[in-house]
Amino acid sequence: MKIATKYHGQVEIQEEDILSFPHGIPGFIDEKSFTLLAFPDNDSFFVLQSINTPALGFVVTNPFTFFPDYDIQLDDTTVEALDLQKPEDAAVYTILTVREPFNETTANLQAPVVININNKKAKQTILNDSRYQTRHLIMPVGVAKE
Repeated sequence: MKIATKYHGQVEIQEEDILSFPHGIPGFIDEKSFTLLAFPDNDSFFVLQSINTPALGFVVTNPFTFFPDYDIQLDDTTVEALDLQKPEDAAVYTILTVREPFNETTANLQAPVVININNKKAKQTILNDSRYQTRHLIMPVGVAKE
């Protein structure tokens, strides 16, 4: 199927690439179908793109790329909602707030997007962990501004 996207124009996706958010995403409860699109020549950043709303696409990343010590504990409700059988069935992404200059870009570590890679169910979950906030710089402090 062809979809219009925020960053990639028209793209062809397969049915098996559609992620189901049964309860939507906080702030977008009617948006229940997304796909994950890679940026060309970049393996760190992706777009979590709405299937139905071309203008709705979140830039996301694997948080462990930038925060190797990131440690999340999913609550039982999330594990059950996604039908996760084992930890390796979960893919975790964080939504970024992209800023100019880019070294001021932040990651929302308090509310990761968790995807069951087997059944494509997904959820943005809110962590009850005081170590994480909604804005963590992804670039170390002191990186030269461009």
